[in-house]
Amino acid sequence: MNTQSNRNLVVGAFRRQRYNLADVALVAAAILTLIFGEYYLALAAMVVIMAIFALSLDLAQGYGGVESLGHAAFFGVGAYAAALYALHVSSEPISGLLVGAIAAGLAGLLSGFAVLRTQGLTQLMLTLAVASLLYELANVAKSVTNGDDGLTGYDVDPVLGLFQFDIFGFTGFVYACVVLLLVYALLKKLVNASIGQTAQGIRENQTRMRMLGVPVERRLWLLYTISAAIAGIAGALSAQINRIVGLDSLAFTLSANVLVMLALGGPGRLYGAIFGAILFVLLSDRAAAIDPTNWLAVLGVVLILIVRYAPDGLAGLVSRTVGKRSAK
Repeated sequence: MNTQSNRNLVVGAFRRQRYNLADVALVAAAILTLIFGEYYLALAAMVVIMAIFALSLDLAQGYGGVESLGHAAFFGVGAYAAALYALHVSSEPISGLLVGAIAAGLAGLLSGFAVLRTQGLTQLMLTLAVASLLYELANVAKSVTNGDDGLTGYDVDPVLGLFQFDIFGFTGFVYACVVLLLVYALLKKLVNASIGQTAQGIRENQTRMRMLGVPVERRLWLLYTISAAIAGIAGALSAQINRIVGLDSLAFTLSANVLVMLALGGPGRLYGAIFGAILFVLLSDRAAAIDPTNWLAVLGVVLILIVRYAPDGLAGLVSRTVGKRSAK
């Protein structure tokens, strides 16, 4: 094999498995926001939290092919777990984040036993049922969750004992960005490992993967549990930065929103989920500021245009454009 072939293999492997220009652009956007967006850091932190949440759905749906209409269940479990931990055990944020991840992961592990035995519409309905069940549970367990009023009044210690959360959102934004970076690196490694590769094969054809000896159910169960844990991290971050957890963290609206984010950005590429979260949160915020009554119409029009002209989302559109230019 000659030197040129070796070089092409290395470049190809880098492009498939490692980081690309889209990742660099996202890091640059975060740094520029930190430098020039001092009045928008609270909104930027929300974008980052939603990006982590969208990544969790991308892992389950974009890579594993698990349909979900109730992914907010894990976001909400993580948020309530982190808030209850801060209220009754410790206000240390890192351990609170882990508690949120473990609680949501357990919820994914248990619900996955039923959800992953089905496919298609039945699977969608089951995920919706799990989220609705947890919503009603949080609503009636007022002695624990405070019902409609939600959990408030808890403190969160400085991150690593050094960085106090401030009203400008600087610490919250940086904290969320670091967590996003770690989650993204973990998922990048995961989707390029054997579990991620076989998950994509399972998404395309479960029967064929079974014939190849892949333990389909166990792989999907593990993937779903990890996805739930990451959604729990997003929920725990939201609880720590916003200092409030309500029933809306378990609501169907949040599940639908994250689906739209993934549709806008494009599933199955990881950075597509981040693109979608950025577009969704910023567009929603600006549209609601201009027209608080009809802002959803703007989002609907954008979604229709994306689905019509870029059916695999913004990430797919970028990928095709770059591919065409490279081919010339």
